[in-house]
Amino acid sequence: MTETLVLTEARPGYRVLTLNRPERLNSFTAALHEALREALRAAAADEACRAVVLTGAGRGFCAGQDLSDRRFPPDATPDLSATIEAYYNPLIRQIRDLPMPVVCAVNGVAAGAGANIALACDIVLAARSATFLQAFARLGLVPDAGGTWLLPRLAGRARARGMALLAEPVPAAQAEAWGLIWKAVDDDGLMDEAHRLAAHLAAQPTFGLSLIRRALDASETNDLDGQLDLERELQGRAGRTPDYREGVAAFLEKRAPRFTGRA
Repeated sequence: MTETLVLTEARPGYRVLTLNRPERLNSFTAALHEALREALRAAAADEACRAVVLTGAGRGFCAGQDLSDRRFPPDATPDLSATIEAYYNPLIRQIRDLPMPVVCAVNGVAAGAGANIALACDIVLAARSATFLQAFARLGLVPDAGGTWLLPRLAGRARARGMALLAEPVPAAQAEAWGLIWKAVDDDGLMDEAHRLAAHLAAQPTFGLSLIRRALDASETNDLDGQLDLERELQGRAGRTPDYREGVAAFLEKRAPRFTGRA
């Protein structure tokens, strides 16, 4: 019987994707990469899906790379850049390019690439017992899966360097205080909060939300003039959508809007 490495649950308006290698803290193998990327592709192709929740089965979100896949002959020289190019970089780009927001619900440890995959999502919730660990320095490696780009922007230069160089776990409450994540919640309320947020996002003008995500990402490298030009372009596109007309009409008529999420 083939193991299902990523569980998919369809909810009204959104999907829950659960990494499903709990016996290995959902650490990544090539097969798990392929299963997650296929689940994300299926979510993007589903017109009824307007948000995604990403979480992990068992007692942890994701421990990063499964090091049992990293056994090399004594005379071999590993080429980790090939793994990055084949698996981690495409996954991060896919998450960032999804046409819908991604809520990550971090249950337990998020370590190495697992931490950075979580931080690449749009809204990150963490159980109070969860921890974020940049474990790379313990192996003589560099933070990957976008870590060196994400950490300074989320936590600031000093904290990013401390996390990367010291490889010490950061508890969820500290991660919230540092701005690494959106919110730390009680363990038993984690998935309830994740479902609440996903249901809310799924009822919003999804195309407009995708433009917001694009603008915020671009602001990391644009100067002010470039960002003002991009805002003008994206606002023009947003204003031509049926959802903008519906939002204005609902406001004037003092009723709840009925967004379609279409361009």
